[in-house]
Amino acid sequence: MLYAMPALDAADLHVLEELGAMRSELRAHLRSKPRWEGQLRRSLFAAAIQGSNTIENITISNSDARALVEHAPMSADAGDETQQAVIGYRDAMTYVRQVPMMGFFDYSETLLSALHFMITKYQPAKWPGRYRAGHIYVTSSDPLEPAYTGPDADRIPALMSELIEWLHGGDLDSPAYARAAMAHLNLVCIHPWRDGNGRTARALHTLVLARMGELAPEFSSIEEWLGEHTNTVQYYEALRSTQQGSFQPDRDAHPWLRFVLAAHHRQAQRVRRRYDWTVRLWHDLARLAGERGLPERTVSALYAAAVGEVRRTTYQQDEGLSRDQAIRDIQALTRAGLLRPRGNATTRVYVLDGIATDIAEAAAAAVRGPGRDPYAQ
Repeated sequence: MLYAMPALDAADLHVLEELGAMRSELRAHLRSKPRWEGQLRRSLFAAAIQGSNTIENITISNSDARALVEHAPMSADAGDETQQAVIGYRDAMTYVRQVPMMGFFDYSETLLSALHFMITKYQPAKWPGRYRAGHIYVTSSDPLEPAYTGPDADRIPALMSELIEWLHGGDLDSPAYARAAMAHLNLVCIHPWRDGNGRTARALHTLVLARMGELAPEFSSIEEWLGEHTNTVQYYEALRSTQQGSFQPDRDAHPWLRFVLAAHHRQAQRVRRRYDWTVRLWHDLARLAGERGLPERTVSALYAAAVGEVRRTTYQQDEGLSRDQAIRDIQALTRAGLLRPRGNATTRVYVLDGIATDIAEAAAAAVRGPGRDPYAQ
């Protein structure tokens, strides 16, 4: 028996309606394939990886998250085990991003264990990809009273088989966000592996959205929002209120579903603000480049630096340039006082400088604002 899909009430349907409208609006904007789309996708992908791992106290800086998705060297601040952990999660989520294009895709226990293997392969003692053989407890502040006790190991094969059957055909008439939320809840409550259950459940959440035709995973994931400390606390509280300490699938999962729908709405608001900032910033930087007599393609480098920093190699790939062309452009931007270097050798990056910094801040100020609770009356 799994946790059942709760009945959606009028407030849930209103949140889903607003969420759908925001997604449709963004999809229409992306249809024209704007030049900045790839960079926006990368920044959201980096934030999602960073957020999901932060929940598990695996932390990397914004700069290292961007290096991760650009396949560039991370800083020495990220230890070896941390780097292996986030690389594994990047690889798993890269697979999830390909799922919408797979005509042969099929849910299976092997698929979920493969995702788990990618996420935890740096910990061979944790049995990456293999189900646990014993009891499992999620610790709490009191070492003698666990926050959650998973079902007995001998129940895992049957529960996972039931989950796969549900993924194939259960509640197919329910909204994608609701199905993703319930897939997430059931996998994390079954807790089939010795470690990495939360990360794999969050990856499955995004995968379900991708398979049901939502926007690309980087635009639909809630992992960035969940990774912020206050939201992480709320995330665990939403799980605890449903679990009540152990696997109890007869409990009402509506509070959990409502939490997830609100999280998606909040993240969609954030993505919309980021889109508005991107459009405004790109336009203003293009005007600046024109005034300085710089090639139009250099707007790509300035935008990347505004997001965090730009690497010569990434700029070269984004714009299809030769190494020498990319170097000349970066040097021209530096001489113009719009970029300045930071770091050395393989970790050398460039950040905004001078008036370009003021332009980026003005664009941010124009769209900055608090998010709203979609369930507030």
